[in-house]
Amino acid sequence: MMKQIWTILLLTACSLGAQAQTQEDVYKAEMDVIDGQGEYIIQQYRELMKQDPNGVQPETKAKTVKLFNMLDSLSLEQVKLVRRIVRENQDNEIPVRYISEAMYALGYEGLSEALNPKAAYYNNPALDKAKALLATYEKRKPGTTFHELSMNDMAGNEVKLSQWVGKGKYVLVDFWASWCGPCRQEMPNVIANYEKYHAKGFEIVGVSFDQKEEVWVNAVQQMGMRWPQISDLKGWKCAAAGLYGIQSIPASVLVDPQGKIIALDLRGKALGQKLQEIYGE
Repeated sequence: MMKQIWTILLLTACSLGAQAQTQEDVYKAEMDVIDGQGEYIIQQYRELMKQDPNGVQPETKAKTVKLFNMLDSLSLEQVKLVRRIVRENQDNEIPVRYISEAMYALGYEGLSEALNPKAAYYNNPALDKAKALLATYEKRKPGTTFHELSMNDMAGNEVKLSQWVGKGKYVLVDFWASWCGPCRQEMPNVIANYEKYHAKGFEIVGVSFDQKEEVWVNAVQQMGMRWPQISDLKGWKCAAAGLYGIQSIPASVLVDPQGKIIALDLRGKALGQKLQEIYGE
């Protein structure tokens, strides 16, 4: 059974219909190989954290980056395999469990492709959550104009997202929280790209899903996030969750100089590759 190794969390698989359960799944062995590689890397990470729970040693940080790069590569392999399974099985129910388990990793483009209304599996109830997720992606899909947000900055001043977005720069609107482990794990990558491209015109605006101001501010300072930060300190009830259809974090939208969303949820190598495409190096 496929596991979502890119989040280092094992999600409960959705139940399958009777037809999907009785069909021979010729892809399981291929997926199991990738799963096994992912589990080995995760075990290495856990052992590393036992030795340095806070991950503060330089050697720990370097090994952590290496391990997560390896997980990113495996994640891409899994996504490619799921998309192939979808393409090759439009006339049966085999894709159901793979779509259900991989829906967050597939992203907007992959999930749109997978949830083809003409596919034989489309009406399987196990895909209801995936369809709901796709509906949230529609709120921030590429080509959509960014949604305005009015929140406070870390000094307590009310600011608007439009102070930075749609003003002639590419802006990454980064949805995160101090309590979000995957957000913290991704942040060194975000910081590295900010430092590389900020002088070329790249900006980031952090939108926090925190509830406690002090914890939020401390996290920003501790991690060295030098870009603008805003929050209404309402956690999952914040304005950004509804406007942008955010159901999990980290999440992001990349907005072009005119205020149009051009990409969403760029993480790991994908963020650097997109910025390199934009800035040419």
